[in-house]
Amino acid sequence: MNILRLLVLLAFVAIGLVVGSLNSQRLRLDFGLAEVSTTSGIAIVVALLAGVLLGGGLVVASTVLPLHARLRRLERARNGASAPAVDGLHTPAPHREGN
Repeated sequence: MNILRLLVLLAFVAIGLVVGSLNSQRLRLDFGLAEVSTTSGIAIVVALLAGVLLGGGLVVASTVLPLHARLRRLERARNGASAPAVDGLHTPAPHREGN
């Protein structure tokens, strides 16, 4: 599995290098407060990376974290409800016969 991940990583790095080298036109990005001069290939790769990071962050914030919190609540409820029953099942037999 680790070899597969490494191959996928290398493939994406190679694609990024190809996109960056084929798009070498200079451009200037004006953000109002700052101005950046770069090539179009770097701008494309940075925009794609920013989109992946923002999309992943939104998925984590809207889906993963609420599901993780729900799982923790269910685990606490299950452990709290099953604790007395487990104690009753593990009571030694000679003690019960003495009652």
